[in-house]
Amino acid sequence: MALTGGDVLLERGHDGRVAYLTLSHGKYSVITWEMRRLVAERFAEIDRDDEVRVVVVRSDGEHFSSGGDIAGFMEVEPFDFTDLGHNVTAAARSPKPVIAAVDGYCFGVGLELVLSCDIRLATPRSQFALPEMNLGMIPGSGGTQRLGRLIGLSRAKFHIMTATRIQAQQALDWGVLAGLHDDRDALYAAVDELAAKMAAFSPSAQRTAKEVLDKGLDGPLYTGIELERKAYAMLRATEDFAEGVKAFGEKRKPDFKGR
Repeated sequence: MALTGGDVLLERGHDGRVAYLTLSHGKYSVITWEMRRLVAERFAEIDRDDEVRVVVVRSDGEHFSSGGDIAGFMEVEPFDFTDLGHNVTAAARSPKPVIAAVDGYCFGVGLELVLSCDIRLATPRSQFALPEMNLGMIPGSGGTQRLGRLIGLSRAKFHIMTATRIQAQQALDWGVLAGLHDDRDALYAAVDELAAKMAAFSPSAQRTAKEVLDKGLDGPLYTGIELERKAYAMLRATEDFAEGVKAFGEKRKPDFKGR
């Protein structure tokens, strides 16, 4: 059955504080219906694990992902598509920061998964696209909304309505990516370094920053500022903030516990 196949591997590194989710389904990492479900299940497990502070999403194929299992979609009843984007975009709902490491093609649902992550790094050979228009369809897992918010309405309309690819340097210039690295080895080394850096920060502060940014930017400026102000006051009462201030005074690195 075309809906099954592939895996989403879960590993832990850096003393268990960094979780690695790896798409695994051949050269092109085609994302099946089963893999969509696995993405949600893996994130649910990660979100319950207080030891995990940062998540990295990557692929073991030659390309990050060429997109979804198109033939398999014809086996799904139309009603089942109403919740299509909920599982594969679990990264956006996770309270932990999520870093996407992209090398090669990042198309369709693969791009929608990446857009739901917080920070995206890639290689110069990477290409990004939402090519659903070639199938007489539109993106269905948040692609129209997330890409539009990142690159602007006019650019998003062009790339979605013409199924035109975005090259890596364009993606960097437009703010889709936070950085480019020469090849996969350099990319993964940079991601590991970034993940380790973020894992050393206060989990409470990281979680709060993600929430304030995501929710604040979706509303009016005054609402975002009010959300930020209240979140700042809340963090003032945490043990991590007290530890950070103490460590600053003692000229040492803080030991944040997430409390």
